Amino acid sequence: MTSAEQIFDLTIEPDQAGDLKLVRSLALHRAGLPENSAARVRIVRRSVDARARMPRFLLRVAVGGEEEARRSFEPRALGPKRVVVVGAGPAGYFAALTLLEAGITPVVLEQGRDVRSRLKDIKKIYSESLIHPHSNYCFGEGGAGTYSDGKLFTRSKKRGDVNRILDLFVAHGASEDILVDAHPHLGSNALPRLVRALRESILGVGGEVRFGARVSDLLLSGGTARGVVLEDGEKIPADAVILATGHSARDVYALLHRKGMSLEAKPFALGVRIEHPQELVDRMFYHHLPRHPALPPASYRIACQTGERGVFSFCMCPGGFVVPAATAPGELVLNGMSLASRKAPFANAGLVAEVRPSDVAAKDPLALLRFQSQVEQAVFAAGDGRTQRAPAQSARDFARGRLTDSPGRTSYLPGVYAASLHELLPAFVVRALRQALRVFGQRHHGFDSAEAMMLAVESRTSAPVRIPRDPVSLMHPEAAGLFPCGEGAGHAGGIISAAMDGVAVAQGVSRYVGA
Repeated sequence: MTSAEQIFDLTIEPDQAGDLKLVRSLALHRAGLPENSAARVRIVRRSVDARARMPRFLLRVAVGGEEEARRSFEPRALGPKRVVVVGAGPAGYFAALTLLEAGITPVVLEQGRDVRSRLKDIKKIYSESLIHPHSNYCFGEGGAGTYSDGKLFTRSKKRGDVNRILDLFVAHGASEDILVDAHPHLGSNALPRLVRALRESILGVGGEVRFGARVSDLLLSGGTARGVVLEDGEKIPADAVILATGHSARDVYALLHRKGMSLEAKPFALGVRIEHPQELVDRMFYHHLPRHPALPPASYRIACQTGERGVFSFCMCPGGFVVPAATAPGELVLNGMSLASRKAPFANAGLVAEVRPSDVAAKDPLALLRFQSQVEQAVFAAGDGRTQRAPAQSARDFARGRLTDSPGRTSYLPGVYAASLHELLPAFVVRALRQALRVFGQRHHGFDSAEAMMLAVESRTSAPVRIPRDPVSLMHPEAAGLFPCGEGAGHAGGIISAAMDGVAVAQGVSRYVGA
């Protein structure tokens, strides 16, 4: 907002949502200006108010002021400094872009494949039940967020400049709608193109991006990170190393643990994907059917504190699909995704309960990681032991402790089978989910009904390990030049906060190497 702008809030009926002339007229009237005024009018923020019987749009508009130039990617001439960036997710790619703006050459190493080849590996999960351990829904170019809903919302605005991240997304092909929507998203069909554009920017000015480059060791000398070693034995020297490997890179935690470097067990959350017909979600949260065509599919973010622990929704995907997100054979992990249009007939979300270090007997920093893995393997073993079919139970039957004889239709393409989730999941998670279902069902009629199908297991909500770092230098306290970054290091959650952390860490690297 510029000093000459006036800001007003407007309420628009769904029928008026696309009438930009009306929006301009209302804004000029609120500003006390005539209809023929040449003043600039722009929408700053757009959201849906679902509290009324008929949902409406809330617009925040700015009147007056000059056009503000958006900051684009501004690389500098490259100097002699080189930094290895391990991981090509949002943290890794935005770290690389920021390094290039400081004149530092990033060498991005990604164990998985490029975003197009990665899609072929994902298709094999459905056609052959084949989990490629380095290229799947979690691993590969773009990270876990690429084949999800592509949510660009974060509450962590103190981490950095959210608008800077959104501007860069738009500069690389994202819709300008993400600049004004209160809960912007990109969709899994749009993200691959955007990820490729980010890579092309990095390569176009001298950065490096290598796929199939799995890091097996760190080059450490005198307590300082000097580079990395790849699985094939190649050594890549560098002036610093950024670890931006994502929340499922268990081999990186194991590597640091073997080298005697400090790690911390970090609370995470575990539960199910709960799926409803989108029409039911619309009725629960819009209170009106049919949904007006101008309104987006209804979404929700719900939470409650049970007597024992918190339960909350996670990664809600309106008009989306439940997908298999395992990263190794012999485990079953679920996640959600949706396309940009969000037009699929079902809505799904993680419904998860807190898991704390005190919930497991062991006290070492990898204890929660092992617990997470054991649950995923147990749920897989409960099925046919060959495919990614998921156990399913209606929310009503889960609450009552009885088997759902014939699970209803779901969006999960590998298929489901009837199972007693209350026997498969940890007892403390079951207790918490049952209490929460009662609360949510009272608040939103139908949430805990027989139409709601619960599929197991949703377990990759966040990393169960934190790689510590100094709050000022952002380096690991025991290794100068080693910069833990993003969601896998336990310092971010989601695309935007991971990207902002990548920017912050790259700025820390720049200070460290003296660029």
